[in-house]
Amino acid sequence: MDKRVRVRFAPSPTGPLHIGGVRTALYNYLFAKKHGGDFLLRIEDTDQGRFVHGAEEYIIESLKWCGIEPNEGVGYGGAHAPYRQSERKAMYKPYAEQLISSGWAYYAFDTPEELDTIRKQAELAKMPNWQYNSISRMTMKNSLTLPEDEVKTRIAKGEPYVVRFKMPRNEEVRFHDSIRGWVIFSTNELDDKVLYKSDGMPTYHLANIVDDHTMEISHVIRGEEWLPSAPLHIMMYRALGWEAPEFAHLPLILKPDGNGKLSKRDGDRLGFPVFPLEWKDASTGEISNGYREKGYFPKAVINMLLLLGWAPGNNQEIFTEKEMINAFTIERIGKSGSKFDPDKTRWFNQQYLRLTPPEELAELLLPLLKAKGITVTADYAAKVCNLMSERAVFVADLMEGDYLFHAPANYDADAVAKKWKKGESGMLMNEWKEVLTSLDDFSSTTIENRFKEFIASKELGMGAVMPLFRIALTGMLSGPSSSQVAELIGKEESVRRIKIAIDTLEK
Repeated sequence: MDKRVRVRFAPSPTGPLHIGGVRTALYNYLFAKKHGGDFLLRIEDTDQGRFVHGAEEYIIESLKWCGIEPNEGVGYGGAHAPYRQSERKAMYKPYAEQLISSGWAYYAFDTPEELDTIRKQAELAKMPNWQYNSISRMTMKNSLTLPEDEVKTRIAKGEPYVVRFKMPRNEEVRFHDSIRGWVIFSTNELDDKVLYKSDGMPTYHLANIVDDHTMEISHVIRGEEWLPSAPLHIMMYRALGWEAPEFAHLPLILKPDGNGKLSKRDGDRLGFPVFPLEWKDASTGEISNGYREKGYFPKAVINMLLLLGWAPGNNQEIFTEKEMINAFTIERIGKSGSKFDPDKTRWFNQQYLRLTPPEELAELLLPLLKAKGITVTADYAAKVCNLMSERAVFVADLMEGDYLFHAPANYDADAVAKKWKKGESGMLMNEWKEVLTSLDDFSSTTIENRFKEFIASKELGMGAVMPLFRIALTGMLSGPSSSQVAELIGKEESVRRIKIAIDTLEK
């Protein structure tokens, strides 16, 4: 690429960051890293009416948790500061005036009430799609229809106005999208969008274009929902005499069942998060689940999002960050939406849990144990993680076996009824307890070998005795290998538990 790659993630602080927004940030981040470029975070807060307190901080914290850190932008600084649009307010007016003076925009004085009345009249006339456009503008109250002196007087008196883009008629807007190929729009289908308001605030369209140009953005990688705005933006670049960046509009993330974009309601309905972090709605008090609080590894979430719209061209599913950067190309992003799969997301978390060294898992497990009033050493916690990781999806699952931390308080009634025969089972376990007591090497391998010898000497099958051993140690029939559990809790505790089980179940 001839010019330096500069991309941006530009969310609006109107609420929590949707997982689709995280994917957009990820793809921008990977593209910048791949080409040795810059990744910016810009906060687009021109719509002050929709501003939500705490949303900006939430966005920044979410990106940090995901490991998608900008090298420039809000919270990071840079040569193009400020990166918060509300702090850039003064710079937009000259561009609005430039568009007016060059004939590409005009002042419009129509009030919201007047526009609402016109739309209602159009609906009654069976014209529900009325637009302020190249045809209707000449019947409206604007600087194209009013005398110049009257326009100046209205502005001087402080009468509210907006600046609208003057979309030409009968033209074709063509641009190449890196994902979708050539995209063509007719200007006859486009309305005269509001660019600037008399309160000094630009709309998204003007601020977005000005900021992308002045921040030297080379590629705009954004969601498919912005595709209808692209022809206006292309025309605005042309009107301002600027070269447009390259565009890439990402496919939607679809709900797991049925059609349509993945929403918070889908997550609530099917029991999975759609936000990276937990979010509390200040107005309603409603709390929405987050991947972090649900126990997901950030790398697992990112790996899942990587493949939700992009394909590597082979069967690889687990990627390190370096592998993501090396493999990522915009050309391998699909055009059609991808269905979100909660089960696959759990699978990714399971894979990352298995890949995490037991010592690191122990650091995550210890606080959870402490919260339950369980105190163990880091070394013991690591051994628990090593034993349980193949069966776990989340770190909290490593605590599935309370029996790894204390003797079972009770025994599964169905398991006991099915496997424990009074008299016979007690006698067998008492003999097996003596075998365990005699062992000098209490490794799982030795325990397993001696167990096989024991049942062979009794001419019994594994299924006749092993469940009794498991019930005595854990209180249940399912779980990891009994010999491994015995090695972990030690000889003294294993023998003690067998004795307790015999005393309890033989009554």
